[in-house]
Amino acid sequence: MKLVRWMPVSPAGELSSFHDEVNRLFEDFVGRSSARGDLAPMFAPPVDIRETPEEYQLSLDLPGVTLADVKVSLVGQTLTIKGERKQEVENRSGSLWRSERIYGAFERSFDLGSAVRGDGVKASYKDGVLNVRVPKAEEARVRHIEVEAG
Repeated sequence: MKLVRWMPVSPAGELSSFHDEVNRLFEDFVGRSSARGDLAPMFAPPVDIRETPEEYQLSLDLPGVTLADVKVSLVGQTLTIKGERKQEVENRSGSLWRSERIYGAFERSFDLGSAVRGDGVKASYKDGVLNVRVPKAEEARVRHIEVEAG
């Protein structure tokens, strides 16, 4: 049996190590902005995706994004939505107390998983919500086959 010398660990050292680990995890999750050199969360608008037998339906929340700043494209079966939420610039007297809204460019891509009809894609934008409808190709649609008694 080998004896191992026990070295007491200071609570301050443990807390510092824990603090460093939490900072590292936060930086990995949020990302580091090379332009600003500080922590800058990325703007990634939330999306709902529905699949019906005829089409895919996507709804993205894009508050504060103008229609001119949104681009939708389809390559094969991958739908890509790009845009930018620009920071509002106002000349007000006084100082800013807090800024929590995220600004910047975003890009979301979705592999729809089956053949689609690119010529039938429709996109509409109303009240800060982008709705995109992508029809499935005929060969990708579900066909119900009636089973006959033999």
